Amino acid sequence: MKFIKNVIKLSVILILVLSFSSITNSSEKNYYKDLITDWSRIFPDKNRNAAGPKFFKYIIDKDITYKDFVEYNKLYCAVSGSLIDPNSEPDFIFVNEKETKKKICGSYYKCCVPCSCDIMKYSEVQQMKYEFKDGVKKFFVFTIKNPCDKIDFPTRVNKNYFCDGKKINKKQVYDLNGRIVIGLLHNGKSCKKDEIDFVKTHNITGRFCEFRNNTPLENLEAGMGDIFIKLAR
Repeated sequence: MKFIKNVIKLSVILILVLSFSSITNSSEKNYYKDLITDWSRIFPDKNRNAAGPKFFKYIIDKDITYKDFVEYNKLYCAVSGSLIDPNSEPDFIFVNEKETKKKICGSYYKCCVPCSCDIMKYSEVQQMKYEFKDGVKKFFVFTIKNPCDKIDFPTRVNKNYFCDGKKINKKQVYDLNGRIVIGLLHNGKSCKKDEIDFVKTHNITGRFCEFRNNTPLENLEAGMGDIFIKLAR
């Protein structure tokens, strides 16, 4: 009899645990699925080349919490505009702050190794403040200067996504003090010396990026090649 009671008790506990797990999982958002579902709305002509800014604008225009905002921003590459596997690990990098030129460290989710090099060299970060459903938050974002009057604007990029004539197209991308926001620097903060040393001596962000960033533009093949660089330099 005691054995039967124990079995019943364990069964009840197991059912409660499974029910709680089911409720928890069902309440979690599928951020990646959202981006896949809305792909054709974000990119009507299916051209996502260097169009990370389109993802950022799409995400920040949503009525969401800051946590949602952060999670969505882990799933696209700010340099290439391609989606990123949800299980990808970010690179730890630094980028110069626009006003102070101080190095800001943080995590960058990329589609391929060369994109980390490109974003470190050709973007700058700015601190941004925005009100989400759960309140006002501050964070660092990658930005590039207005590319709309470039003579060599890359032909493989949809210029209409970025530009309204020579002005930034604020309906399509996010304008922060006259610069285009291309993505989020996760956990951005002022760098410590040992963090700078870590980035500079790392096999990817140090050695490989030094090689890539000293390669002539016409010889770049990996990553987005010269597309993002022509857009951002």
